[in-house]
Amino acid sequence: MNKPDNRIQSRDAYLEAEQARWLMPMRRRKLRRLMRDLVVISIDFTILFLTLYAALNLLPVQPFGPWGSFGIFSLVFASIATASFAIAGLYKRSWRFMDFTHSSFLGLVILGGFFLAWIIVFSFRETRAEALSLLPVGLTQWAFATLGMLSVRMIRRVERQYTERRRTAHRARPKAKVRKKAILIGSWQWARVSIDLAQGDQGSSVEIQGVLLPRQEDSLKRVDDIPVLGGQYELGAVLRRLEFEDNLPDHVIVCDDGTFLSNRDVARIIHTCRERQVEVCRVRDPWAQLLQHSSDPTNAGLPIEELLGRSEYKLDAKSVVRQIAGRSILVTGAGGTIGSELCRQIAQIKPSRLVLFDASEFNLYNIEMSLRELHPDLEVVAEIGSICDPAAVNRAFESNQPLIVFHAAALKHVPIVEANPSAGAMTNIIGTRIVSNAVCLYGAKAMVQVSTDKAVNPIGVMGATKRVGELYCQALDMCGVDDQGAPRFMTVRFGNVLGSSGSIVPLFERQLREGRPLTVTHPDIERFFMTVREAVQLILLSSSSALESRMQRGSIFVLDMGKPVRIVDLARRMINLYGLEPEEDVPIEFVGLRPGEKLYEELFDICEEQVESGIEGIFEARSRPIALPFITMAINLIAERAQSGDDEGIVRLVHGLARYPASGKEEDLLSYSSAADLSQLFERAYRAEAINDR
Repeated sequence: MNKPDNRIQSRDAYLEAEQARWLMPMRRRKLRRLMRDLVVISIDFTILFLTLYAALNLLPVQPFGPWGSFGIFSLVFASIATASFAIAGLYKRSWRFMDFTHSSFLGLVILGGFFLAWIIVFSFRETRAEALSLLPVGLTQWAFATLGMLSVRMIRRVERQYTERRRTAHRARPKAKVRKKAILIGSWQWARVSIDLAQGDQGSSVEIQGVLLPRQEDSLKRVDDIPVLGGQYELGAVLRRLEFEDNLPDHVIVCDDGTFLSNRDVARIIHTCRERQVEVCRVRDPWAQLLQHSSDPTNAGLPIEELLGRSEYKLDAKSVVRQIAGRSILVTGAGGTIGSELCRQIAQIKPSRLVLFDASEFNLYNIEMSLRELHPDLEVVAEIGSICDPAAVNRAFESNQPLIVFHAAALKHVPIVEANPSAGAMTNIIGTRIVSNAVCLYGAKAMVQVSTDKAVNPIGVMGATKRVGELYCQALDMCGVDDQGAPRFMTVRFGNVLGSSGSIVPLFERQLREGRPLTVTHPDIERFFMTVREAVQLILLSSSSALESRMQRGSIFVLDMGKPVRIVDLARRMINLYGLEPEEDVPIEFVGLRPGEKLYEELFDICEEQVESGIEGIFEARSRPIALPFITMAINLIAERAQSGDDEGIVRLVHGLARYPASGKEEDLLSYSSAADLSQLFERAYRAEAINDR
């Protein structure tokens, strides 16, 4: 019966013991602070008393008033002045870190305290009678008292620094065996802080050789004990001199916070150092680093219209809302650039459920967390899996029953897919077929495939695989010509997306930040560009409009992206936006076309007819389809070759299949009954086209 009481008593005893153990050090600290304050107050009181008493005795002043003697008068004056110092907060500061600011504050407090003390003293009639004789006394005492109080505090600062250096010198951490020499470029305030950090750390591996100021200041010869070598524009001469003296620095540390140095200044510094093989360390906004905020100027975003050379399209979204709101939507490749933006814009329309399907766990986690934070009321389902895995795709469809599917998953990097044809065919063709078949199996209303202008008259494996994906979806869509309830399969085709992962803009930004030349494959290479927002609006609007107006089946939707942009012109625009001059500050290097890369991109295949879609800014491409039985046989053979790793066979078959609508006749397919015979037809088409290309 007493066990609970015993537990309560033991717990109370434990809490009392913990409280006592916590209160004891706190009481000791408070006592130490009180003793320190009393010592400082006593020192100041003694200085005030002695300086006034000495001034009264040294100057020709006779005892006066009710004070009786100079000693009593000095005690009263010192008490009043010391009390005013305490009220002003003088003793709340720690004087171990004495600097100019603290000294200025001390001088003002002393002046105010003396003024108050003399006003109180002069309130007596007898004292006012001696005002003229006391004026030199007051000035003398103020000068000596200020000097004495300031000296005491400076002695404390010196003692503290000496103690800290001795303590640091005796620490177990050894000095760095190899100290790298460095030159600082920045304001003298920043340089002073950096020098203090480097010199105060005995384990530091940096030895500061000198400082270069953003603007030449002849009057400033040293920062602490480090020489000022000149201004930033003298960096080249300084490095040449140090190299001649065999004392070339290992690093040049630049304060790149945007205050004193422009982008052009930083670029020039980087190029100057690169000529001497000196490494440049750029320290961006120090406060942002302390607060763990980003100070990267590129985060503010480059002006898109300047890069595009045209205005962004603003597309109407009423039909999109009618098709998506309140319905279950699935997005494949949800963690990619296009997929994630699709998810964000769809989430704003409030579907009943948004299913995110992606093979990358990290990308899936990022977009899921972002959507849950922005739209806490939205039902978000994260499904991890590959579109090449039929079981994973079917599970996602069966458990979520999506009504509309946006298929953005793909392998899109031209050189990588060119070197890995089997992987490209499995994802871009077989994966697309798996998702399309699930749409038919689970009764979805529509599937929207995201394609690329590289699928038009392709010369690379990536473009060819995307073109085959287009043809398969086109064949499925044509199967519903006589069945209005059949699902729609739509393809949306557009050019390069500015800022997408692996695109040219992030590459140029990185090269600019690192001070490297911008690399362009060919002086005449050009591309169609659009923003990710435009691309996603195109996908949503074209598909929604097609569903509402029952547009002709088998069409491909293409954004009117204006004129193509030369990559070298884009590079020059980016250099100018960074405040630099092309070729003068940042060179442009031509490195040659990559495998599978075209010099010019097109939006319409030679077998396609360009027609108005009735949607502003969007065209339709109507092409010759390949009947579903024939393209199915060809894709079955592609799957077999991909699984066996027959890369050469895949290249021939995929290219032949992608080019057949432009070079072959549909009636010719009727004479081929087996996949093997059909593959020979497509491969012959590929070889014939390759000969024509040569």
